[in-house]
Amino acid sequence: MRMSVEQPLWRALAGYRVLTMLYAVGFFATAYDGFQRPWVAVAYYCVLFVWTLASLPWVANAASCTKRFLAADLTIALTGILLTPLADTHERIQSGGPTLPSIWTAGSVLAFAIKGGWRWAAFASTLVAVVNLVERGTPARDTVHNVILVWVASIAIGYVVEVARASERTLARALEIEAATRERERLARDIHDSVLQVLAMVQRRGAVLGGEAAELGRMAGEQEVALRALVSGSLVPESRAPEHAEYGAQGTAVHPAGESELDAPDPVDLRTLLVPYATSTITLSEPGAPVPLARAAAKELAAAVGAALDNVRRHAGEGARAWILVEDEPDSVVVTVRDDGPGIPEGRLAQAEGEGRLGVAQSIRGRLRDLGGDADLISVPGQGTEVELTVPKDTRPARGKAERR
Repeated sequence: MRMSVEQPLWRALAGYRVLTMLYAVGFFATAYDGFQRPWVAVAYYCVLFVWTLASLPWVANAASCTKRFLAADLTIALTGILLTPLADTHERIQSGGPTLPSIWTAGSVLAFAIKGGWRWAAFASTLVAVVNLVERGTPARDTVHNVILVWVASIAIGYVVEVARASERTLARALEIEAATRERERLARDIHDSVLQVLAMVQRRGAVLGGEAAELGRMAGEQEVALRALVSGSLVPESRAPEHAEYGAQGTAVHPAGESELDAPDPVDLRTLLVPYATSTITLSEPGAPVPLARAAAKELAAAVGAALDNVRRHAGEGARAWILVEDEPDSVVVTVRDDGPGIPEGRLAQAEGEGRLGVAQSIRGRLRDLGGDADLISVPGQGTEVELTVPKDTRPARGKAERR
């Protein structure tokens, strides 16, 4: 059962309004003979009595305490202050006599504070201060004292209410995260005890049987590696929309995000974009902490990694192994893609670019160049290929320059 931290304040406010209304009526009854026009006070107290009791449901919680009610409630309080000179004598007012609503007015101001925080409280208490000064005619010492007391107290309570609400939201969010974490751990145990073991068994049996079963076993092994990376690393891979196909966990196409996602300003964890690449032949090594990067830069960097892995699959063969290493530097993010293929013969990249094959020139270097990054390719025939992709964490200047071009 969820309990609001501000609910006790509403109950206290309801009790305060009733008690202060009875206090104002009782004080008037004891000083009845001293009023110049007591019938004005009697009429006002009848309205105040009925309004206070009828408005109890409106001060039960924040949802029922509407702006219209607050405006009407404050109007009744201000009206009572302005009616005081008509009902009471000038001498009693100048000597510091209370207004008709007396301390009941503070309850109206506190309703503003609990409902809207310190800003609403400052607005209501300022109106009460102005009307009190108009009623008294001169800024008497006791009037100024009472006005400042109500003003400071209401603002302080309003600020405390805002802090309490923020704390309540934080606590609720923490409880949700805790519940989600427990559910994730339970699912991870179930997956480990069932799905992962089945996939491992399919891989072993497929390798023994050979033929089509071997291919099925290989795919099951890739799924096992990818699923194990998700479960153990607690990373959820982001969905990807088409632009350039990337080599995914099953040897199928996985795609970077569309243009609408590229324009999103919020950073993402680069690791979540690279996790799907982990297979039985592709090893992903990433930091234990998140690697935040602007969404556009992260998507482009992931696409460049996908292009590099696609080159490994295409030129080194399906059985080639590849390694992805993610390094989080202070000012940049470096991703290295290395394979154990035959390497690239000297001059082959220039020849491919001359023939119109722009995989490395555009899909890899072109992407990073637009982000202000760089791609270094090192290849020794017979010793594999290594592609080092570097992207600065602040890519805004580079993107602006690219857009102007």
